[in-house]
Amino acid sequence: MEHIKVLLSDEAKAFLRQQSFKAQRKIAYNIRKLESGIIDKELFEKLAGSNIWEIRTLFDGSYYRLFSFWDTENETLVIATHGIVKKTKKTPTKEIKRAEDIRKEYFNDKNK
Repeated sequence: MEHIKVLLSDEAKAFLRQQSFKAQRKIAYNIRKLESGIIDKELFEKLAGSNIWEIRTLFDGSYYRLFSFWDTENETLVIATHGIVKKTKKTPTKEIKRAEDIRKEYFNDKNK
């Protein structure tokens, strides 16, 4: 498996800093698993009808989600756009749209 590198946007980094230390450790652990090539549905899942994926962490009864997308042009990158904490499994549509908008902007800027 090709090496995967996860890049966090400033907003994703700020989201992580807002979480408890234990939650940060669990999320970082899951990111390292992904970078080592472990791609399972519990950890990393594509959201239906979009180009957005969730880096998923369940910790202490809360669902931590980092919205992300792939950039495989020069190397295998997963770019995390932003995150949310939710108490239910349903992902808010507005958050998916926001991640899609950030993805479009990323590729527009990159291809200029």
